[in-house]
Amino acid sequence: MLLRAVNVGGAKLPMVRLRELAAELGASDVSTYIASGNLLCTPGDDTAGFARELERRIADEFGFSREAIIRTPAELSVALEAYPFEIDAEREHHAHIHFLSSDPSGPGEFTEARLGGDRVRLIGRDLHLLFDAGAGQTKLTTSVLQRALGTPGTARNLRTVRALVEKARGS
Repeated sequence: MLLRAVNVGGAKLPMVRLRELAAELGASDVSTYIASGNLLCTPGDDTAGFARELERRIADEFGFSREAIIRTPAELSVALEAYPFEIDAEREHHAHIHFLSSDPSGPGEFTEARLGGDRVRLIGRDLHLLFDAGAGQTKLTTSVLQRALGTPGTARNLRTVRALVEKARGS
């Protein structure tokens, strides 16, 4: 589960408390990876219900609303393998996947595009990004992407996605 915009812009959410909340909601095998809202857990049968309740509890306790984007380890792995742009080790930190909370309902202008020096390709519920000058320099902010695609999402660089897959597999 990936939480959007955690521990940035004043939205402080201690990972210890995130793990506690997940456990209180009945999740097992609970862990986090770095302090940016990467929650690994087994939430039970109603994954969507778990995610909505986690969002509600975070809003109630911390005073900000953040979407919980659900992806299984297998879905993260498929997204990683589908990354369409060639990158070298020097530019790996420019490569991201923006995980969408639902199918895009926007105009679909991101099916395949090159925006400035940035490249994007929509594959299912995942927007693959290669930032020319890095994520901090792009005009493709989370709010721009949400307006264009009609659904919220959250981005992770490929290194983080790879680490999440490995951590979920226990390696």
